[in-house]
Amino acid sequence: MSKALEGIRVVDLTVWFQGPVAAQHLADFGADVIKVERPQGGDQGRGVRSIKSLEVGDWNQYFLVINRNKKSMAIDLKKAEGQEILYRLIEKSDVFLSNLSPELLANWNLSYDKLASINPRLVYATNTGYGRFSTASKPSFDMTVQALTGAMARLGEPGQPPIYMGMGSGDAFGGIMSALGIMLALYQRLRTGKGQYLDASLYGAQLYLAAPHLQSFLAGHRESALQQSRKQVKNPLWNLYPTRGKWVYVCEPNRDDRFAAVGRALAAAGMLRDPRFADAAGRATHNEALIEVIENATRQLGHEEIMASFKREGVIASPINNLADVIRDEQAWRNRYFMKTYCEEVDRDVDVRGMPITLSKTPGELRCLGPQLGQDTELLMMELLDYPWEEIEAMKAKGAIP
Repeated sequence: MSKALEGIRVVDLTVWFQGPVAAQHLADFGADVIKVERPQGGDQGRGVRSIKSLEVGDWNQYFLVINRNKKSMAIDLKKAEGQEILYRLIEKSDVFLSNLSPELLANWNLSYDKLASINPRLVYATNTGYGRFSTASKPSFDMTVQALTGAMARLGEPGQPPIYMGMGSGDAFGGIMSALGIMLALYQRLRTGKGQYLDASLYGAQLYLAAPHLQSFLAGHRESALQQSRKQVKNPLWNLYPTRGKWVYVCEPNRDDRFAAVGRALAAAGMLRDPRFADAAGRATHNEALIEVIENATRQLGHEEIMASFKREGVIASPINNLADVIRDEQAWRNRYFMKTYCEEVDRDVDVRGMPITLSKTPGELRCLGPQLGQDTELLMMELLDYPWEEIEAMKAKGAIP
């Protein structure tokens, strides 16, 4: 079966997470992704054996998963000979993707103007920290950029430190935005025959993550920009509550019928009779008192019991799972959001992130985990770039390739 992006070739000059995961999405759906790495150590992600000093397993999940389905070429781009190899690769490619700084790319003679002069059909994609038109020169990290967006200031309880969403969520979302931008530029190329320059920044992606509340400020609705206590939310029926087990999130509108359904599910007859909560206006006015009443009821029950009662009454709610719960979720496996694949490093099948998108006729595929450093250099130079063996040997002698 052909793949959605079969026939598209991507030069992937990225490191760490946001850039590599953008290329991973393209590779999963059939693009021929060639990861270009420095001969000395390659992508810094190859060295990740722990996150925040915590071991992440006996195989390098960080690098191998986000660089799956790719080939690897090791080229020293500081050398003119290495740049010439890349130019020949650009001639035969559709996309150039990098999250290295524009200044570094220019120093290596890999600017948009240079590569577009070699291949006018090239889609040139960068992943910057703060956007193409930013003047910031400081390094960008998921947590520092997230801090700038205003999202962290709203998370957590008042009086407690703001909460970092964690898990590289901004990088992951930025990678998706980058892949989307590349697809848009490729589609436009079908009409014009010309490539273009695009940028998907970590800052831009994380601003979009904050979109619903951020948009209200843009529209002039100056609600609190800081943390809001769950014990003071205006609609107590849309709130987080503790149980004897897991916390539970209830998501219901402040309507009489939904209030009655929550009360029946919690067997809270007194709450239903309380005149303060007789209508939506009263529940909003006496919100703190109602939250306390609901919390007193939920604390007496386990989350499974509450969820069963909520289901009977048609109340929309969910227990707050941890990651150990999530990886046992059968619906995630059935949808191929989680998958198994063979890992050569440990000689066994391992569990990995799967495909976040389901296509019925051209689904994504997990063919292999990340490549060894430079494993495809010579083969690609011979078969794709038409270098004779003597020139390959000469490139080795000059240090352009290992």
